[in-house]
Amino acid sequence: MGMSTKTLLEVNHLTIDYAASNGTVHAVSDVNFTLERGEILGLAGESGCGKSTLAYGLTRLLRPPAVITGGEVLYYPRDEEPISPDAAKSARRVRQTASQEAVDILSLTASQLRKFRWNEVSIVFQSAMNALNPVLSVGTQIDDVLRTHRPGMGADARKKRCIELLDQVGISKERLKSYPHELSGGMRQRAVIAIALALGPELIIMDEPTTALDVVVQREILQLISQLCKEFSTALIFITHDLSLLLELSDHIAIMYAGKMIEKASSEDIYEHPRHPYSHGLLHSFPSLHGPQHRMVGIPGSPPDLRVLPTGCAFHPRCPFAFDTCRSVIPVLQIAIPELPEQQVACHLYNPAYHSDGMPSSADFTQKFEQLSEGSSLS
Repeated sequence: MGMSTKTLLEVNHLTIDYAASNGTVHAVSDVNFTLERGEILGLAGESGCGKSTLAYGLTRLLRPPAVITGGEVLYYPRDEEPISPDAAKSARRVRQTASQEAVDILSLTASQLRKFRWNEVSIVFQSAMNALNPVLSVGTQIDDVLRTHRPGMGADARKKRCIELLDQVGISKERLKSYPHELSGGMRQRAVIAIALALGPELIIMDEPTTALDVVVQREILQLISQLCKEFSTALIFITHDLSLLLELSDHIAIMYAGKMIEKASSEDIYEHPRHPYSHGLLHSFPSLHGPQHRMVGIPGSPPDLRVLPTGCAFHPRCPFAFDTCRSVIPVLQIAIPELPEQQVACHLYNPAYHSDGMPSSADFTQKFEQLSEGSSLS
């Protein structure tokens, strides 16, 4: 069945491994999701769950020993035109709908990728200081993108565009000649966002862009990102381990654990009713600013070794609700509650074939995690 004309990106069964002498690391395993134009998707999970690997896989930025071993990443270009005249012919998988033609990013050649990146999809890396060239001024680095991808653009027009971009991210035009080391951490991150916006891409991927910033600057950057996405109808994939940030910024949230997506839902549904025990643990790992005080519980244990994953559900050794089926059968994403078709969860608690005791409440989750952290019986 064809995708909606609103569809921008469709990821099907994407799998990425890291080859190593002591065992293959299954960093991303059978990930599926769809992103619409202008949508903000938050991607959350602990360190090492595969978030960044997924982002680099979508943009073909992975380097050996990382290998994409399966799946497809279908991109639906704007204006109903392929990325380049021969892109549709060379793509491994092309899907024609009533009004859109999709190109598989994983099959693009090197020259097609150069046209695709920055024009269609741009990425903001975790460390702005490492992403920027330390020996070139900020203005030169923005100008370099324009000269490369807009060869017909004159010097005056490029300079005007550079000033316009800096103004959009709240940086004075006097900073055009400044070098990265002359800027604060927040200003460097704003400069990287300006470069990402230079060619007006349909999609921006941000890999933990606020991690190294203080909380005041974090909020400023988040407000800026939200404002720019709404103003230019730009889709965004925002990656972080901090679920509280995503609740404010995102339209939808996908939560990853051990290389798999284990829950997908709207931000409101994740906040009000997290269905997966891991999602509940993440959500309750930071204190509330309102209401009565309560003891922080967190998630006991550590993420699994991706070279030797536990049998069945990878989360079962840390899960207070695990039962026999969890230790032997791998759960798949499914609708948790028929009344909420957009909320999907990979958990046997919502599969009546394996669990018939009813769905656990938020209070049940909290009580069980407290018992687990205290070493009490989980029965």
